[in-house]
Amino acid sequence: MASKFMNPHDVPTIPGTEGWERMYPYHYQFSKDDPVRAAHESSQLWYYDGLHYPEPHYPFDLIWDEAWFLALSQNNTRTFLVPPALGIDHRILNGRVYITPIGISDPEEIQRRIPIFMKRAGYYYENWDNLYEDWKVKIKKLLDELEAVSFETLPDMEDESVVFENKGTGSGYELLTQYDKLIHMGLLVWQYHFEFLNLGYAAYVTFINTANMIFPDIPISTLTKMVSGIDVVMYRPDAELIRLAKMGIELGLDGLLLKETDAAVTMAELDKTPKGKKWLEELEKARYPWFHISTGTGWYHHHISWNDDLNNPFASLRMHINALKAGKEVGRPTGKLIAERDRIIEEYRSLIQTDDDRESFDQTL
Repeated sequence: MASKFMNPHDVPTIPGTEGWERMYPYHYQFSKDDPVRAAHESSQLWYYDGLHYPEPHYPFDLIWDEAWFLALSQNNTRTFLVPPALGIDHRILNGRVYITPIGISDPEEIQRRIPIFMKRAGYYYENWDNLYEDWKVKIKKLLDELEAVSFETLPDMEDESVVFENKGTGSGYELLTQYDKLIHMGLLVWQYHFEFLNLGYAAYVTFINTANMIFPDIPISTLTKMVSGIDVVMYRPDAELIRLAKMGIELGLDGLLLKETDAAVTMAELDKTPKGKKWLEELEKARYPWFHISTGTGWYHHHISWNDDLNNPFASLRMHINALKAGKEVGRPTGKLIAERDRIIEEYRSLIQTDDDRESFDQTL
């Protein structure tokens, strides 16, 4: 058994993928030509980012990786100046994405960054709710702009107006303009994504560290329960499916909805009855925006959304209907999670011995 991880520069090419390097820009590859860069790469521990990239990465999709590469790194490095951390470096090896955190080893630099971070991050923590409401407005505006983007099929011949109105631009230019808008929106949404994300993680880590200092033997599972039960928007699509499943049963449509036919066929049958039409109206309300969720990680162009193929959510819908009819609980038991969270917090809080520790516990929680 190897006693250490393989140096990334020594990893062999997977048979059958020879020449993969030609598909990716040089800065995404482990360098053997630049000794300084190679030494840095060899000194880092590189993780295969299988959570976000379970498949080899298409060169076409690299813009998505570049977008969060930039957004995360700049927030740590230049925006909030997280004291011990810069960004996350990215490389591609055999078509797969590897990442590594870039830390700060100079104690003086860490100390210099602390008051800056406290001032900037403190502003967000103190005004979190209001800033989050502003953030939702920005995201809604961006989503509306995204909905307005459209791509038209290029004609075999440009319209006469291009010539006789001396426009000077053709449909190919318009297509590229729309594509540029789309890419810009992708870059922008990642900027917004990291406006809050790393601060949220930092708050969580701070709470974990504080709780561990007060209760050295507290299990991580207990700490996780102390912050559970929050309303997370990513669970909303499934919640909408559960709502539709319950409604389908109440309207007596479960027999039709459980048929393993194409979603379009099922919807056509539903459209023939008043109750079916009522259910379809609720389906349309749920689809926009909640069915825009990806069927995969969402980081590849071929990972379609529910709206791209309704057979995907309809399969989950049948699963929920069967579970409900069997008397099973479906969805997140948010009420139970919150009740358990509050109970655990109060039990541990009652065990705190000093006012200072109690104040630290309350503030970080």
